[in-house]
Amino acid sequence: MSNNIDLKKGLNIPIRGAAALALKKTIAPDVVAVKPTDFKGFSPRLLVKEGDAVKAGSPVMADKRNADILLCAPVSGTVQSIVRGEKRKLLALVVKADGQNTCVDFGAEDPTGLDAGAIKEAILNCGLWPSIVERPYGIVADPNGKPKAIFVSAFNTAPLAADPDFAFSDDFEAIQAGITAVSKLSEGGVHVCVNRADSPFCKLQDATIHLVNGDKHPAGNVGVQISHISPIRKGETVWTLSLLSLSAIGRRFIEGKLNLSRKIAITGPEAIAPAYVSAIAGTSMMSLADFFNQDDENLRVVSGDVLTGENVGRDGFLGFFDNQVTLLHEGYEREVLGWAKPFRFNQFSSSMAYFSWLCPKKKYDMDTNVHGGPRAFVISDVFEKVLPMDIFPIYLIKACYTGDIDKMEKFGIYEVLPEDFALCEFVDPSKNEIQFIIQKGIDLMLKEMA
Repeated sequence: MSNNIDLKKGLNIPIRGAAALALKKTIAPDVVAVKPTDFKGFSPRLLVKEGDAVKAGSPVMADKRNADILLCAPVSGTVQSIVRGEKRKLLALVVKADGQNTCVDFGAEDPTGLDAGAIKEAILNCGLWPSIVERPYGIVADPNGKPKAIFVSAFNTAPLAADPDFAFSDDFEAIQAGITAVSKLSEGGVHVCVNRADSPFCKLQDATIHLVNGDKHPAGNVGVQISHISPIRKGETVWTLSLLSLSAIGRRFIEGKLNLSRKIAITGPEAIAPAYVSAIAGTSMMSLADFFNQDDENLRVVSGDVLTGENVGRDGFLGFFDNQVTLLHEGYEREVLGWAKPFRFNQFSSSMAYFSWLCPKKKYDMDTNVHGGPRAFVISDVFEKVLPMDIFPIYLIKACYTGDIDKMEKFGIYEVLPEDFALCEFVDPSKNEIQFIIQKGIDLMLKEMA
């Protein structure tokens, strides 16, 4: 395993609307949602009904396959509604906050003196186990599994991503406690990747620190880092955690309660005075109404970044794994002459097809317009230029598209998640939904290889 990773491939998308490094307000939300759809592989079974009173940390859902895996209410209050989709799929449980934030007391503990069994039980009981993601496939980790190692990315290179030094400036102690706790769950230990030698996360103990030399996206993706440290082979599993998850787990041991508070970056070209707010997972997007024009009917509200985030709308809720909200204009307009225009200084091109490449530091008011429609799948080297992994992306995409399991295994399905192909989707001249194709392949693997 190398402690230094040199990455040259990738692409930074120059979109306008980065959040100023200032905390503008603290949000005490009226309603908060628990969304089982945030957790791949979690099959929810309700433990409460509408009208029930809950505390922060009270179990509200359990996994049908493993009743020990819980999701808990992030605030105290009353179950206001249960939201279902097609075929009665459970989409969200909405809690009306009472403003008291009464918490279940799990008891503060020092993870240093606990064994792996006690650590697992503590994380399971407070509903934080689903925050541990298992690769391959990106599903909720199996509590009975034995990963070869645990990986954490301590930086994020996604467009307009929250600055980790600012977003987690008050959480270092909690992150350290989380690292100490989860380090006992794998004999391979915890591997933390940083992008600067002076990063505060270099001081984390009970972990192996890796320095990533490369500032282009997707250098901050944990999947890219794993592929350069210890690639996942058939039959192997690794676990990954975000800094948000580690912070919540650490607070569970330090404070003895479930605390999902975080600093959220409000970003994007349509954001009014983009900055940070303090809120919790599941916060309603309407709580952020000060940051966007409420009369704008062509506004897209994304929980996460522009490449991998979820379009939740202004009536939606912040995802469990997100500390960023991106506000974009819905691009329905058609451009006269389109690509045939000779200059187009206001359009960004990753292939330098327009003269905008003469302004390398310019930021663009990008919208959701894809500037074209689906067309024949063009085989080229554009994917290899932006994906710093030792795989053949175009062949893996085609294997997933056709459902060829043998070729999916051959070309690296165990190493990737859809987020790793987000840039491939952005630069794809054929306008294919590549992340959807990769997820389709993963779903087939889960179905056939279970």
